[in-house]
Amino acid sequence: MSEEQMNTQPEAEPKKATPIDEFVAHQKRALDETGKAIEALLPPEFVKHTKEAQKEFVAGFKVLADTFIDEMEKVAKKVESQGKSDEDDKPSTTGKTKVKVQVE
Repeated sequence: MSEEQMNTQPEAEPKKATPIDEFVAHQKRALDETGKAIEALLPPEFVKHTKEAQKEFVAGFKVLADTFIDEMEKVAKKVESQGKSDEDDKPSTTGKTKVKVQVE
């Protein structure tokens, strides 16, 4: 059986790409090809070391971000514990005794 005989349902017409979609597709391919051209000009060892440097750069920022998060969590816990102890020292605002205030 041929493919035409197997497909009994009518095919939906494929969407025609708009001029903007075509432009974007061409620009993406141009950028990819430009990147490949530049990479072809560079020595393989340079490309290898550049990629390793990028990995180390990202790893350094991950360590920095993790440290920042840890320190912020410590500060948040400290503030929470201080807030709880401050609440215990304050007099109750709702109690059995009431104070009359004169307003002029």
